[in-house]
Amino acid sequence: MAYTTINKGSSYFNTVIYSGNGTNPTSITSVGFKPDWLWIKCRSDAFSHCLFDAVRGPSKRLISNSTAAESTETQIASFDTSGWTMDADTANNGSGKTYVAWNWLGANTTVSNTSGTITSTVSANTTAGFSVVSYTGAQGSNFTIGHGLSVTPNIVFAKSRNTVDYWGVYYRNNGVNTNYMTLNSTDAQGTNNGSLAGGAYMVMNSTTLQIDFAAFANAGSSMIAYCFAEVKGYSKFSSFVGNGSTNGAFVYTGFKPAFVIIKASSTGGTGYNWGMWDNKRIGYNPDNNDLRANLANAESTDDSIDLVSNGFKIRTDSGGFGGGSGVTYIYMAFAENPFVTSGGIPVTAR
Repeated sequence: MAYTTINKGSSYFNTVIYSGNGTNPTSITSVGFKPDWLWIKCRSDAFSHCLFDAVRGPSKRLISNSTAAESTETQIASFDTSGWTMDADTANNGSGKTYVAWNWLGANTTVSNTSGTITSTVSANTTAGFSVVSYTGAQGSNFTIGHGLSVTPNIVFAKSRNTVDYWGVYYRNNGVNTNYMTLNSTDAQGTNNGSLAGGAYMVMNSTTLQIDFAAFANAGSSMIAYCFAEVKGYSKFSSFVGNGSTNGAFVYTGFKPAFVIIKASSTGGTGYNWGMWDNKRIGYNPDNNDLRANLANAESTDDSIDLVSNGFKIRTDSGGFGGGSGVTYIYMAFAENPFVTSGGIPVTAR
């Protein structure tokens, strides 16, 4: 059996960096595919993270560092064959400002999924283990929705589109039940005290997400969820424990990471942010600068991790970004290349 079925991570996930020009319209054509989820952040200035997807439509924006409901904007005009077209809004295309955009490929189309008690609208890429799911929330009791992946997801981001409420982030590591945190905050892992099996707010299986009526994933009548299932050689969603040293933990992923998110789960508070790194903004060790999903801050130059051929290495003793002694962290990582291709050829470090 081949080590991986995905030899080129950028066919399914790709980071693009660009400079704004303040011109309407402006097209970005270097993604390599038509994105189904687009996440843009200004690097040079403090602007909110702007999240768009093809299921809701390009004019609908959510913000990862805010509890705000979805807004209708003219910022993104269309998702295109190899990228997107945008206007001159300063959050995404301000003259003289620099930006990063993270792009995921779904199905480039939607289907109605009737696997759950509530019908969902889904764009699913089963090869890459990614789906965008729209569904009707505000249910008065527990319910299920189909996610379209045909395997059990490892992590799910869910947000109300029409009410002010937290982003729920649900994941299966660090315990038997589905644990949760909130993307827009520095809070530690929440206590599962929902009414579902084992006291979880969400229970995942290969066809559905079972959602507790009190979960953030049921906060509004109109909901969106981004679901990820691990794919060997392409994505990894797990946890590690910090050692309090600048010679920090090495985390094996089985591929050369293109994108990594890290968040402390066992503790929270000031400084315990959702750190984000990629291989395009600087792209060589040790200068892997971070952005923070829960903050509008400009890019920081903390140099907290090294990206290597088969994983990443923590290079900080900061509790917020993987270095806290005895602190447990969850992470999600996507590949630039697998450690070994499907043909058995090793990939060398940079």
